[in-house]
Amino acid sequence: MTIETQEETFTLDEVLSAITPSHKLILWNDDTNTFEHVISCLMKHLQYTEPEAEKIAWKVHTDGKCAVLEGSYTEVDVYRKILKSEGLTVSVE
Repeated sequence: MTIETQEETFTLDEVLSAITPSHKLILWNDDTNTFEHVISCLMKHLQYTEPEAEKIAWKVHTDGKCAVLEGSYTEVDVYRKILKSEGLTVSVE
């Protein structure tokens, strides 16, 4: 009986993404912020287009939360602080 194995190759990005813990920035629904403010912040700080930001705002409104960014803890936490300073309710998972 012969068993053949195939060697797998990975790009550097694939290797780094596998060993780098991924964190998500979660935007939560609240009774304080308007749709306009949320949309404006998403466009200003996370470079979402207006239609993308509107879609996220509706998802937050209907589902209670939405992941708006994924990356290293350091990167995600920077944006958490920025959005929090704008009055948005955010957390890192």
